[in-house]
Amino acid sequence: MRILVIEDDADTAAYLAQGLREGGHVVDLASTGPEGLEAALSQSHDVIVMDRMLPNMDGLSVVRTLREAGHATPVLILSALSQVDDRVKGLQAGGDDYLTKPFAFSELEARIAVLARRGAVQPAAETRLALADLEMDLLTRTVSRAGKTLDLQPREFKILEYLLRRSGRVVTRTMLLEGVWDYNFDPQTNVIDVHISRLRQKIDKGFETSLLHTIRGAGYMLRAGG
Repeated sequence: MRILVIEDDADTAAYLAQGLREGGHVVDLASTGPEGLEAALSQSHDVIVMDRMLPNMDGLSVVRTLREAGHATPVLILSALSQVDDRVKGLQAGGDDYLTKPFAFSELEARIAVLARRGAVQPAAETRLALADLEMDLLTRTVSRAGKTLDLQPREFKILEYLLRRSGRVVTRTMLLEGVWDYNFDPQTNVIDVHISRLRQKIDKGFETSLLHTIRGAGYMLRAGG
C-alpha cells in the first residue's frame, strides 16, 4: 500500500513513516499544506494521513481542495483537537476518518486498513466534465472552449461545475445559492444574475452557439444546440 503522510512535526512524521514502512507500506512525506496538496494531486496513493494543523495551508483546507477537485483518495485526519465539533468539522471538510493525538499506532494501522478497503471499491474519481466543445479539468482547475482557455474566477468555476454536472436540466436560483454558496441568500438578491452574466460572457461570447441559457421563470440550463 502507498501512503502519503502530511505532517509538519519532524519527530511525528519520522515515527509514522518508520512504523508504516515496517508494516510493508511505501510512504511519501510532506511537511506543509501546499506540499501535501501537490503530492496528493500529482501521485497516486491508497490512503492519505494528514495532520490538521499544517504550515501555510491547514489540513482541512487541503482535504477540502482535494474533494473540490474530485480527488477521492481516503483521508485520515490526525489532530490534537478532540472536541466533537472539531471532529465534525474534519469530516464535513471531506475527511473519511478522524483520529486524535496521542494515539496507539495499532489503531492507526487498523483505521488505515479500513480506509484502504473502502477506497479500493470506489469508482475512479471524475476528473473532467464536458459539454460540446466546453471542457473543464477538475484536477488542474482549468476551463476551455474550442481549445481556448477561459479565465474564470473561483466562484464562476464553481457555478459552471454545478451546471455541467446537471447539463440538460433546469437549475433554479435556490439550487445555485445552496449548492455554490453553501447557505441561503435573500432569494431576491441579484448575486446570481451578476455571476451568471459574467460567466455567460466568458463561455459564450465569440462562439457560434450559446451553451448557457436562461429559462424564464425557472432558472438556468447548460445545454448544447440552441
